[in-house]
Amino acid sequence: MASDGQTVERLREFLRGLKPEARSMLVPELERGLLRGDDSPANQFVLDELRRAIRAEARPVPRIGDAARLFFAPSEPFLFDGPVDHKRIGLIARAALDPIWQWIGRDLMPAEAKALGDDINRALLAGDETKADQLVRMLHDRAILKMREVLTPIDRDDRAQRRFAIQVGTPRATDDVTALMHILEIRDALADMAKRLPLNIRSLEREVIEQVKVHLDTASSPKALGAAANRKSDVIRYGLIMTMNRMTAPWQLIRVATRAAESDDTTRIAETPYGVAVDLVLGEAEAAVGELRTEFKAGKSVTAILKELHDAARGLRTEIDFSGDSAWSRQLTAIRADVSNLLKSEIDATPGRVRRLLRPRPASEIKPRSVVDSIDLEEVETRVEFVSACRNYAGELALSEVTLRAYSELTQFLETGTKTLLDCLRNAGPAERIFRQSQVDAAIRLCRTMFGNDYAGTLAKAADVAAQAAAVEKKSAARA
Repeated sequence: MASDGQTVERLREFLRGLKPEARSMLVPELERGLLRGDDSPANQFVLDELRRAIRAEARPVPRIGDAARLFFAPSEPFLFDGPVDHKRIGLIARAALDPIWQWIGRDLMPAEAKALGDDINRALLAGDETKADQLVRMLHDRAILKMREVLTPIDRDDRAQRRFAIQVGTPRATDDVTALMHILEIRDALADMAKRLPLNIRSLEREVIEQVKVHLDTASSPKALGAAANRKSDVIRYGLIMTMNRMTAPWQLIRVATRAAESDDTTRIAETPYGVAVDLVLGEAEAAVGELRTEFKAGKSVTAILKELHDAARGLRTEIDFSGDSAWSRQLTAIRADVSNLLKSEIDATPGRVRRLLRPRPASEIKPRSVVDSIDLEEVETRVEFVSACRNYAGELALSEVTLRAYSELTQFLETGTKTLLDCLRNAGPAERIFRQSQVDAAIRLCRTMFGNDYAGTLAKAADVAAQAAAVEKKSAARA
């Protein structure tokens, strides 16, 4: 392929212009070529461009010859996108898969992994998917045996687990490999359950609960599990995770547990195999607190996370009796305290940040043609949105008092401060007018977040009148 820019660009345009069906047919053929050793720069360039175009259309990119992908396929519903050091019950960080695969091929079973991996690729290259599936199952079975041999001796040895984490290359290696082993052991039961469970569960009402529970009971029965009968608790745990992933309101998973116990008493719920549903919901709430901390420090909007935590806390406290002392009640209390401690100081500081941004400055402090810093405005707007969201969710998150105080201060300042800013704009001189206008525009944005579009629209009209008045006064002064 010629390397000049025009030729490359024409080829790129040609590939982008192909129909999606044509792209999807070309990708497997090029990947088969790579498997045969035809790895020329031209073929790789075309393959990369095709994949990029398919991703841009949100279409799945077909893959050929990826033994690792097929090996980890049963774990797909139990992966999460996040740091590898985050603890999520039964889940594995997607970023941990590559280190685990490298460990399998390097330390766990190097000869078998290479031989079976090559056989799988050859079967795929020949289009023999049945044989490829059989080989993947063999790879799974060998890996399960080897993983158990490695994990059993280090089960309660902290030092050995730390060494294992260094060997695998992930901080939670023991948990990740254990989860993977359990998933592979019950992969058939999980695959069958995935076909039977509803794809989208908007609300986990009684009829749906019964349906889900029947599927879980059937999949975890000795008859269904056969030789893996001792893995009943794993089937229920991962079946519940699969169910939760398909729910619009994941906290409602606790209803399976209360239905199984026919009680809202924590002791009775914990005695059933489905008590793990409460563990899962609380675990996801703890993970949401971590996400909240990360997103908040990055200055991003956290309204969706606040709603998720609020709904989970309210659902748990409504549908389960936490009046007694239990591990679950202490965990929920700790979650609410973590959220409160994380957000209180930020809520308290928000009115001050708004005042500093919109403070009417003396003309001597304003540089000609300067404006309000856009980054400062975005950060303050995010914080104002955050306080408004906290007002809706404060009760369940132990933030009522500080939120009420901050919201009241913001309301008072924006209602009175914007009038002062309008007066400043109306009387602004030429050197300061641009900055005064930018402050008024900033106030309109914040008022839209606090009070809605109607209020902001009225304020914008008042700003237009003030700006026109300033222009008239400027013309009058010029004539004089």
